[in-house]
Amino acid sequence: MPRVSIVAPCFNEAEGLQEFYRRCSLACSDAVGGDHEIVLVDDGSTDATWPLIEALARADERVVGLRLLRNHGHQLASSAGLAAALGERVLLIDADLQDPPELLSAMMREMDQGADVVYGLRTGRDRESWFKRTCASLFYRSLSWLTDTAIPRDTGDFRLMSRTVVDAFLLMPEQHRFIRGMVSWIGGRQVAMPYQREGRYAGTTKYPFRKMVRLAIDAVTSFSTRPLRIATWSGLVFAFLALGVLGYSLVQWARGSVIDGWTSLMAATSLFAGVQLLVLGILGEYLGRLVQESKNRPLFLVGAVRRGDKLHAVSAEFSRLPPSQQHTIRGTWRSAGAPPDRP
Repeated sequence: MPRVSIVAPCFNEAEGLQEFYRRCSLACSDAVGGDHEIVLVDDGSTDATWPLIEALARADERVVGLRLLRNHGHQLASSAGLAAALGERVLLIDADLQDPPELLSAMMREMDQGADVVYGLRTGRDRESWFKRTCASLFYRSLSWLTDTAIPRDTGDFRLMSRTVVDAFLLMPEQHRFIRGMVSWIGGRQVAMPYQREGRYAGTTKYPFRKMVRLAIDAVTSFSTRPLRIATWSGLVFAFLALGVLGYSLVQWARGSVIDGWTSLMAATSLFAGVQLLVLGILGEYLGRLVQESKNRPLFLVGAVRRGDKLHAVSAEFSRLPPSQQHTIRGTWRSAGAPPDRP
């Protein structure tokens, strides 16, 4: 095992990939010398990301390139990288350089003192709009109220994890993933590492508003049934209101005070219909996830693994295997040369 693995999902990151590799290599050298690996996961990119990953893997034996057969999304691409990593400790980081790899040494020191997970805590966000900062703040605060698992606020997937935590994570089979919540659910001693989040080094964001909303829904539905309770209580409240309106209408009819009330009738009908649709939507989100889980499809499909001059094929069953078998397969991807020396 290398002492540390860096895992980075990459989707159309060709513009900044070389700089990301340079900074990660320097950070690893400062932290552990040559005893490291960098796992770059091409999540179905349409630019030159994969050729660049192959070039880096040929030039540096410590680089492992994974090419997914299609775009699976950030969370599943990250899961594929974690499944491929061999390190005793694994740093999960995005390839856009918004999270500084130079924090690795400080994170390693925290883990040396007994931490199982060291996660990045964002104290500020450079070059992000007021709208995005506000949405992020509301998301984390709503999540802490809705979910049953304590998930730290203002954190992303940027974190250093022990081998034990990574193996526990790989045992989780769910399709709709929220990695920061899953790692929090595992438990252990988890320590915050405050830092200032930087702007993107190059390119544009791969997380538009639509994907942010989808991630928020995945986060809530994966870790809480409280929205179902909200739907239940909303249904009860409005059912009693409907009974009150019905009683009032009957009394007015008995008195002979029937007045045309098209506006109020339409308003009441629209209100109740809206609540019903809201409840059906919440139920649909949970039901849809049950359908996806029941299909038992592989979490991700790896097309090829590049390490040095070797291009390895990967079985479609790889994502279903337990961590011990995945580890055995990962070992075969290593080149035949001598292992890197420990510092």
